[in-house]
Amino acid sequence: MLKRSALFLVLPLALLGALPASAAVKASDVIQRAIDGFVRPAYAGLHEHTQALAKAMHELCEAPSPGELDAARTEFSATVYAWSSAEIIGLGPIKENNRLERMLFWPDRKSIGLKQVQAALSAKDPTATDPAQLAGKSVAMQGLGALEFVLFGDGADALAGKDDPYRCAYGAAVAGNIGTMAKDVNDAWNKPDGFAALWANPGPQNPLYRDGNEAVTELVGVFINELEMVRDVRLKGFLGGKPEADKPKQAIYWRSQNTGNSLAGNLDGIDRLFQVSKLGNALPEDARWMAESIHIQLVNGVATAKSVQGPIDKALADQALRGKLEHFALITSSLSTLIGTRLTAEFGLTAGFSSLDGD
Repeated sequence: MLKRSALFLVLPLALLGALPASAAVKASDVIQRAIDGFVRPAYAGLHEHTQALAKAMHELCEAPSPGELDAARTEFSATVYAWSSAEIIGLGPIKENNRLERMLFWPDRKSIGLKQVQAALSAKDPTATDPAQLAGKSVAMQGLGALEFVLFGDGADALAGKDDPYRCAYGAAVAGNIGTMAKDVNDAWNKPDGFAALWANPGPQNPLYRDGNEAVTELVGVFINELEMVRDVRLKGFLGGKPEADKPKQAIYWRSQNTGNSLAGNLDGIDRLFQVSKLGNALPEDARWMAESIHIQLVNGVATAKSVQGPIDKALADQALRGKLEHFALITSSLSTLIGTRLTAEFGLTAGFSSLDGD
């Protein structure tokens, strides 16, 4: 399974155009803006959406109907977008207790998670319908991927009636588990002495960030690594160099037709984080255009991804929609150059990293 790994950058004290004595303070301002302006609101929003999703699943199980099924599916899609924006912050609380993998086990190239979910549905495992017990099971059985199969996979239409109460009970447990994780992460980001305080207050006694340079390096790493993940893992995992090389069933959220929605959420999160942190303000005057260009391209990328609607296999077969996905790839490549090469060069960063590890 592909994982995010650390970004290693050599970051001089001149990054924020300040004397060494004040560099850490200015770095703290950038990080505090990122936390208050994006990270906390993003995870708070995710928590709200997961609560609505759990409620919709409960109502579906209580009174199955096509309308209630549609409502649950709508809440699932809204939660996917909220998670796709928040998940770019793959550090801190979301990394504790395997929450990142438990929230979304993907890619599942060997269909390990799918087989486990199908086995639970077939055996009607009673322990899988209890959120507390489900949290201790395989990470593949308790997150968005599992719930997507429940709501959109083979046999999902039975949820509109009373023929498969177990499937609904299992889905409700998954939604409840997702909601618990979202609440825990939201609470952790708001702890006065938690990870947020460590990130925003670097210093010699800080076990994670010894100075402001290390703290800002973490932030820059989010932009670089997430752009690479979106393009090389999420997009190119299903978009081939030629149509005959496309793999639509390798696309994230293909069953629920949320592939474009998810890609849009990722770039929307990156844009909002970049804007609120005001990292671009630290650029020299003659390089400020770069920040505006990054914003414009991110907005463009969000709109392009959102325009790819419907089943992903049909989108790939449609020349115009496939062209939009190729355009999305070009946008992310341009952004990687702007942020990972040109912006870092302006700051005097030396990048030497591999942001994605494979099996």
